[in-house]
Amino acid sequence: MNAFTPLDFGVLLVYLTGVTAWGAWLGRGQTGGQDYFLGNRELPWIAVMLSIVATETSTLTFLSIPGVSYLGTLGFLQLTFGYLAGRVVVSMFLLPAYYRGELSTAYALLEERFGQGARRFASAVFMVTRLLADSVRLFASAIPLALVTGWDYPVSIAVIGAVTLVYTYFGGIKAVVWVDAVQMGLYLLGAVVAIAALQVLTPDGWTGILSSAGEAGKLDVLDWSLDFSLAYTVWAGVLGGAVFTMASHGTDQLLVQRLLTCRDVEASKKALVGSGVVVMGQFLLFLVVGLGLWVYYEGRAFDTTDEIFARFIVEELRPGISGLIVAGVFAAAMSSLSSSINSLASASAYDFWAPWAGAEDDEARTLRAGKVFTLVWATLLVGGAILFIQLSEGNTAVEVALAIASVVYGGLLGTFILAIRSQRADQRSAIVGMIAGISVVAAIWWFARASVAWPWFVPIGTAVTMAVGWALGRGSTAGPGSTLPESDRTHTSPSP
Repeated sequence: MNAFTPLDFGVLLVYLTGVTAWGAWLGRGQTGGQDYFLGNRELPWIAVMLSIVATETSTLTFLSIPGVSYLGTLGFLQLTFGYLAGRVVVSMFLLPAYYRGELSTAYALLEERFGQGARRFASAVFMVTRLLADSVRLFASAIPLALVTGWDYPVSIAVIGAVTLVYTYFGGIKAVVWVDAVQMGLYLLGAVVAIAALQVLTPDGWTGILSSAGEAGKLDVLDWSLDFSLAYTVWAGVLGGAVFTMASHGTDQLLVQRLLTCRDVEASKKALVGSGVVVMGQFLLFLVVGLGLWVYYEGRAFDTTDEIFARFIVEELRPGISGLIVAGVFAAAMSSLSSSINSLASASAYDFWAPWAGAEDDEARTLRAGKVFTLVWATLLVGGAILFIQLSEGNTAVEVALAIASVVYGGLLGTFILAIRSQRADQRSAIVGMIAGISVVAAIWWFARASVAWPWFVPIGTAVTMAVGWALGRGSTAGPGSTLPESDRTHTSPSP
């Protein structure tokens, strides 16, 4: 049994120092908010594609997905079918709408259609959701890091937060996207190294692993059950996963911001749909790791599923290799956090501060404000993560926060669909519909989550929002914000 050695700490230190310096260097030459938050729409689609995948891959994904196949089957892959389908729908309907207006945030589209009130309400929902959910995600990331490094939770949180803040503050969206792309490669390398190690550490290598897994039924992918309480079925995966992705990649500033950094709508479509294919491969890779761990540990029980891969990394791998894979764990945590900080700062600057300060046409002031908001949101996220250390006895608070995205996404998606497909809905009905959709799903989560699996939350919330918004609408073709301020449009024409 190995421990985390000085060599491992050295590998980790070199990685953290290098990524921080490189990310800060990428921010040189910034002159305005469009540079800082959209990279002047000059980022290549391949880098954006990798950044999208890195953003939606947290430390929990890195460590938890192997635990899913360790305890069960490959059925989790059914969700990726819906994830890809949802991306295709977003690329067909929402991305063209964003690029026609050359918008600075996702919620500027709602101002064009309904008015400033709808934009600010949706943006505020996004901010509260991200603050709560990503604070807990940061806290949850500290758990395996504390396990593998021996650091206390506050130290793990502070290290992740400090390193991420430096390159996000100085580098802006360019640093976030390019560092994400590199970090994604690092944690995928970690999975490949683990697979290679399991070939050596198990008696019959991968031939024996796959044979044993097949005999135990762990290679099964498709489940045609109509039980709505099951999360991993074909129906929940394709329908629930598709609608969830339409919301997350079509209405959440966290991911929409990356799509707006591409040169044109066609490049953005490539980045979005391509990310769906990459996600399939990524999840398959980590699920395969879980099968190998199941054979290696002979199905032994662990306290939590997150512990399985983490213990293997620290206890079974050679010095230096453990440090490399733990750097991958850090990479997953930093990718999620940097994206959250930058998108929150972007929404704060464009959806609230610029109109209030009369700085719609002042890019230099927007840049300065954006950096201030970057500091503020980083502090709030780290503080929230540390606060959850005290609230984590019993899992109620953590479970509530991690469920928030599924609870609110339906309301957001329904409002966006009303904006682009309904002439009947107006600002009042859209906001009331969003509140109704979020409230209904929150009630289901609170009272009936044992009967309704989480992939169905977003479809239900979307349907309720659209129904209420349409029923209460009095007809509107454009809101008072249909002529957007200059700060909500980019100052460069998309490249051909």
